Amino acid sequence: MNKGRFDASSSSAVSHTSEHWYAVCCKPRQEAIAEENLLRQGYHTYLPRIHNTRRRKGQWVNTIEPLFPRYIFIRVDPTLHNTAPVRSTRGAVGLVRFGGQPAEVPEQVIDTIRQRADATSGIHHDSHPLFRAGEQIRLVDGPLAGMEGIFAEEDAEKRAVVLLELLGKVNRIKVHRDWVITDA
Repeated sequence: MNKGRFDASSSSAVSHTSEHWYAVCCKPRQEAIAEENLLRQGYHTYLPRIHNTRRRKGQWVNTIEPLFPRYIFIRVDPTLHNTAPVRSTRGAVGLVRFGGQPAEVPEQVIDTIRQRADATSGIHHDSHPLFRAGEQIRLVDGPLAGMEGIFAEEDAEKRAVVLLELLGKVNRIKVHRDWVITDA
């Protein structure tokens, strides 16, 4: 085993019996920086990511972000390798601890997270639709901005079909998807 390297493929007897997964708390939005610096120091890391749709600057945009904001995982044998450098690693705060002891993350938890990710990209996908039929919505842009209604469906052209009460009756109106938000 190379000095400072914690590769899961090296020395199977050591990696299965004495190396464990630990959670590392990171500074806000610095998970990738912490991961890069921990890798440079030779730690075996895992930063699960998820594909999300977020509203930014008035539009829905696709993003890839950490599955667990502010946390990444490292695999190490703390009896053989010093974990003190983790807390001074750029982007990291330190190991998650309970009662002063680093909290182990069970191997099965990491395996389950990995199994649920896309096999080719390793990225998790949010399986929830942006809006659900029957959900209360509010229009935030366009000529009907400020009105509240019910989300009915989404069509193929990034349009949302919403039910709005206008002139005493419920009307099906097509609006740009970016104009719709939920009040939740």
